[in-house]
Amino acid sequence: MESAPFPHDLVQLQAAWNRTYDALAAPHPAANTVLRRRLLMLSTRLWWHPFWSGPGRMPAARRELRSRARALDAQR
Repeated sequence: MESAPFPHDLVQLQAAWNRTYDALAAPHPAANTVLRRRLLMLSTRLWWHPFWSGPGRMPAARRELRSRARALDAQR
């Protein structure tokens, strides 16, 4: 299966979501409410991104996006 050509902003959004989720999952996170609100905002932006309105957007593409965002963060 050929991987989807994700827009740069979508990969950046997913990477920000991953970092926020990881910060919230840490023991005793500082600014718990701020992190939860940020996660909700990022989730909404990810879900309604225009990329997903195109034809053939399957759950496998969302998994691939998460993998690419993790790889991006690992490079940093």
